[in-house]
Amino acid sequence: VQLQASGGGLVPTGGSLRLSCAASGRTFTDDAMGWFRQAPGEEREFVAAIRWASNSPFYGDSMRGRSTIARDSVQNRVYLQMNSLKPEDTAVYYCATGQYPERLSDPAQYEYWGQGTQVTVSS
Repeated sequence: VQLQASGGGLVPTGGSLRLSCAASGRTFTDDAMGWFRQAPGEEREFVAAIRWASNSPFYGDSMRGRSTIARDSVQNRVYLQMNSLKPEDTAVYYCATGQYPERLSDPAQYEYWGQGTQVTVSS
């Protein structure tokens, strides 16, 4: 299984970004795919996840109301649209996937991780 995250960059406060995660290597029907972020010196933080089969999203507190997660089952991609970005959103954003995760916010529930994409929000 391979995950390739992209779409990060430098944006001003209030800007938007759309992250993309391309997944390959198996069928993901039984998976949930999630986005986490990690700032320097901080623990990895849950942002959002989506269950592949039901297309049900789930959001963490950090970007609730400012982000939307979506999946494309044809292209095996998961997207994270982020709006109204703040400097405290600056972090490396990782996509991850795992089969039958019970707690979507728990990084340990995810088997495979992408390499991360840097998001920097300038003040």
